[in-house]
Amino acid sequence: MKKYIGPHVSAAGGVHNAPVNARAVGASGFALFTKNQKRWDAKPLEPTVIDAFGKNMELHGYDPRAVLVHDSYLINIGHPDKENRERSVNALIDEAQRCAALGLTLLNIHPGSHLKAINVDECLAVIAESINIVLDKTNGVTIVLETTAGQGSNVGFRFEHLAAVIDKIDDKARVGACIDTCHIFAAGYDIRDEKSYGETMGEFERVVGFKYLRGLHLNDSKNVFGSAVDRHESIGKGSLGKEAFRLLMEDARFDGIPCILETPNEEIWADEVEMLKKMAGYQ
Repeated sequence: MKKYIGPHVSAAGGVHNAPVNARAVGASGFALFTKNQKRWDAKPLEPTVIDAFGKNMELHGYDPRAVLVHDSYLINIGHPDKENRERSVNALIDEAQRCAALGLTLLNIHPGSHLKAINVDECLAVIAESINIVLDKTNGVTIVLETTAGQGSNVGFRFEHLAAVIDKIDDKARVGACIDTCHIFAAGYDIRDEKSYGETMGEFERVVGFKYLRGLHLNDSKNVFGSAVDRHESIGKGSLGKEAFRLLMEDARFDGIPCILETPNEEIWADEVEMLKKMAGYQ
């Protein structure tokens, strides 16, 4: 089984344009926002747009499993304030319903932030409680917890954080994890050579388990190892270097999931996709 490799593409003008934009850079998979990621509210997806999305998915040969939807940046289901948290939970329910309407099953989220008002363990418990509510009120969509860089008051920068949330989820078939290469590198997990890569992935397997892996974000890092700073760079142009991505693309444990570029230079996305495909043995 091949990897689904592609960037987080624009859905400007409507989500139905996302598969078209992905095909334009030779992607075998892609990510998208189903609404404006910087606003709370959005009008429901129109039936004509949903239909057009499905037709473009089929036209360009995309399996729904190749698509990783990303939620709004405003959502914080670990918010210490109940009212603010409820707003985020309701927004995440809407995001999951939008995914389902498009026939998509994977919804990537940043776990949440404690805002220095509660401790990490309390925040992780609140996140799990919030996800249980979302899963109870939706169908068919898996919530995918993304690793974070350790910036600010965000949780999710240790594999143990993801494991703690997953442990408290009632329906474990509908929860998963997404490894972001820039984020784990910034958080102190090295993958720059075979030895460090093996150690880090061994720790992920031991703590979280590859059975929960649902996505991969492919980003080099502008900042140095262990910086706790989330700054993406184009593949091979940052502190990670190309070898880390070769190791990932040759690792069969990442087959059959969306492997998504969130690199900053859209002009070279096609080149990055081609390079990663070659590393993965496409050509």
